Amino acid sequence: MKKILLSLCVALVCGGSLHAQSDYSNRQQLAQRVAALAKSHPKYVKTQSLAKTAGGSDIWLITIGTGQTDQKPAVAVVGGVEGKHLLGVELAIGFAEKLLADVQSDRIQGLLGDQTFYVFPNMSPDATEQYFAALQYERSGNASKADYDRDGQVGEDGYDDLDGDGKITFIRVEDATGTHIINPDEPRSLIPADLSKGQTGQYLLFTEGIDNDKDGAFNEDGEEGIHFNKNATYRYKNFVPGAGEHAVSEVENRALFDFLYDAFNVYAVVSFGPYNNLSVPEQAGRGGEEQPQLGRRPGGRKITSWSAQDVKANAFVSEQYNKITGTAGAPKTAAGEGNFAEWAYYHYGRFSFSTPGWWVSAPKPDSTGRNRSANNSAADPVATYLKWAAAEGITNTFSEWKAIEHPDFPGKRVEVGGIHPFVLTNPPYALVSDIVDRHTDFVVALANMAPKLEVVDLKTEKLDNGLTRVSLKVFNAGLLPNLTQVGERSYFLKRIAVNVQTTGSQQVVSGRKTQTLDAIGGREAVELSWLVRGSGKLNITAGSVSTGTQTVEVTL
Repeated sequence: MKKILLSLCVALVCGGSLHAQSDYSNRQQLAQRVAALAKSHPKYVKTQSLAKTAGGSDIWLITIGTGQTDQKPAVAVVGGVEGKHLLGVELAIGFAEKLLADVQSDRIQGLLGDQTFYVFPNMSPDATEQYFAALQYERSGNASKADYDRDGQVGEDGYDDLDGDGKITFIRVEDATGTHIINPDEPRSLIPADLSKGQTGQYLLFTEGIDNDKDGAFNEDGEEGIHFNKNATYRYKNFVPGAGEHAVSEVENRALFDFLYDAFNVYAVVSFGPYNNLSVPEQAGRGGEEQPQLGRRPGGRKITSWSAQDVKANAFVSEQYNKITGTAGAPKTAAGEGNFAEWAYYHYGRFSFSTPGWWVSAPKPDSTGRNRSANNSAADPVATYLKWAAAEGITNTFSEWKAIEHPDFPGKRVEVGGIHPFVLTNPPYALVSDIVDRHTDFVVALANMAPKLEVVDLKTEKLDNGLTRVSLKVFNAGLLPNLTQVGERSYFLKRIAVNVQTTGSQQVVSGRKTQTLDAIGGREAVELSWLVRGSGKLNITAGSVSTGTQTVEVTL
């Protein structure tokens, strides 16, 4: 509890719109924070609503930068990827606030002089509003009408608050055909029975509610509609509840994707959501390809894993993330069908880095079997959380099990209770400011790794017959390649273009006057040369919107 109180005191002293709050932002508060940024920093901030969701919520875009922002290398920062992940919204809007709070410093002035940040604070605003509703439950879908169980009716089997506490928890039913047992190390929690260990289930476990449509499923067709994080084109799966009738069916997905596909200056996407390739980086060949064919020509096998070159970049960024944020013990995560983070790499072609930003670390399993508590808790996030909460003095996040009469289970012992919604994926709000600080530092550090073009080692050599040999190196002074390998293959992303601009009677007799270059790795260079007939001065320009452009003058 002392840790939580100390964090709260620090937050209150620091000031600022993020720190003035005592809880996560609803859509009205988020709109106020977006407007406050534009009002306080008109030189650096432009805001706009890209679309209105079915529930009437705005999809905000905050553009941070100076001058022609669309002509500078950019990072896209995306929050609200998953509707129940409220922290993702705070990390995105908090990044914008923290960055601009330091805008007068030399380091941020220099950064915004060279780069742009596109911040999308909340891509699931209809879903996150459920946290603030009279009936609180974890929700991922928007307000579009959806028939989850495809029975021809919409919203006929939603959640039911059986104990009247305003929160949807769980019901457990004593049953000989049960699938769960009580965790022997944490009796408040249930874990799946492991038949390989001779365990037999004692309980059926459901989310709190009633089988209103009597189809044998509980709460399978309520008010929520389509999930932003299931509606992207990569690995989209039809006929899955929450996925939509087709990929990119929802206005919020279309608004974001339409903007990003026109934003050729974006070289990296940072998303705050459930998938995590920052704590533990991607691996090449995880889709069955040891060395995916990523040449310039289209065709070949479908790309289902990161390339070896891009994995190296991810590993370096991951190392910096862990060092800067100080996070450890991240649970394993799997990207679901139609998710945003994978779309950003495989279909958008950019470096895609994703993290939930916070988690409760599970104790390490004990292979000797002597520490039974660690072995059980490692597979039980509820038990892990309850242990952490007790150590931190956090209360009111669990409802004790109490017996009720349930119409679907006459004559059986039924209890309602369990962990409260949202607490497993969102920390107490007093911790948010520090988490935002550390992730802001990471995004700034990532921007400082950006591909950056420089023209170096310019040389001229006089030859016979009025010829001059001109040579130079196009150098990527950044730490990241200017293109992912999957992006290079797509033919859609902008490559580095090199153009020799002659004047008068000058003539390029050897070498290409205009050409594009393959991807250049971090701190690597490509050497070019030309033979030019004539005298006087000419210019050579090299660059792209995602690397910056440089022009050098040459005297023949």
